[in-house]
Amino acid sequence: QVQLVESGGGLVQPGGSLRLSCVASGRIFRIYGMGWYRQAPGKQRELVAAIRVSGSTNYADSVKGRFTISRDNAKNTVYLQMNSLNPEDTAVYYCNAEIQTDLTIDTYWGQGTQVTVSS
Repeated sequence: QVQLVESGGGLVQPGGSLRLSCVASGRIFRIYGMGWYRQAPGKQRELVAAIRVSGSTNYADSVKGRFTISRDNAKNTVYLQMNSLNPEDTAVYYCNAEIQTDLTIDTYWGQGTQVTVSS
């Protein structure tokens, strides 16, 4: 059984910052790509940022220059540093990881953490 648990969401004023964390646990042999998605009310879930095992990253255009994704492979953890937040960033943020267990490679999702940007 593999679990992803996010933390770090909350209420922040426009222009503020938050740091999200996501820890993977369970019978993990190896973690490949990791990423953050978000879903705002009435909208589809969208990719925010992704990071490969190599450390290479890609970002949605709307967050480039404001958000930074990173990972700590020793801790099975992925982070999302979010700066210069604006109300359009309000959403539930989900982490995602491609994880190899004993014999299979599957994609796992966290339960989500709410980020609200409001004055």
